[in-house]
Amino acid sequence: MADLLGGRRGALDATLPPLAFAVGWLLGGESLWAGVGAALAVGAVVAGVRLRRGDRPRSVLIGLLAVCVAALIAVRTGKAENFFLIQLLSNAASALAWTVSIVVRWPLLGVVVGAALGQRARWRRDPALLRGYARGSWVWTATYLVRLAVFVPLYLGGQVLGLVVARVALTWPLVAAALAVSWVVLRRSLPAGHPGVRHPVTEGADAQPG
Repeated sequence: MADLLGGRRGALDATLPPLAFAVGWLLGGESLWAGVGAALAVGAVVAGVRLRRGDRPRSVLIGLLAVCVAALIAVRTGKAENFFLIQLLSNAASALAWTVSIVVRWPLLGVVVGAALGQRARWRRDPALLRGYARGSWVWTATYLVRLAVFVPLYLGGQVLGLVVARVALTWPLVAAALAVSWVVLRRSLPAGHPGVRHPVTEGADAQPG
């Protein structure tokens, strides 16, 4: 999971453009254009570094596009806090997606881990794993809700620096906590003697567990 999410290096890459925006905004006397210019410049540098170290071009372009769209929204609205609007909306969408995945019995934690382990949907035929992944997915849902609980008041209050601090503080530290807690929840959800996530117990299980 840590590798799939980009690890600490990926989290650092994601926080550099917002930090640059805040620095440019402050040094420019709260100039929106200075902040946007700094964010775009740093975003371009980050994209170049990621390409040189072998990151997937598609992933790099998506990251750079997110910075460009955030800058465009801020410029078009004339509000510095709107640079963080995409972050707020993406967390809301993620919280909804993870919740829905649990309700429809396709918990995203299982989808991600199952794909990484090459299991496809075989893990769904193991009732214990399905239950464990659902419980673990609630941990990830909670991370997005925590971010929203922090981001929304800061956004509504126009607290640009507060949004930057929250963005940094609630990126890798929160992801690391979610990784640890969701793993503990998943392991404790499995019965004694279960071979673990790499070996779904499907013999005698229904194809679509109830």
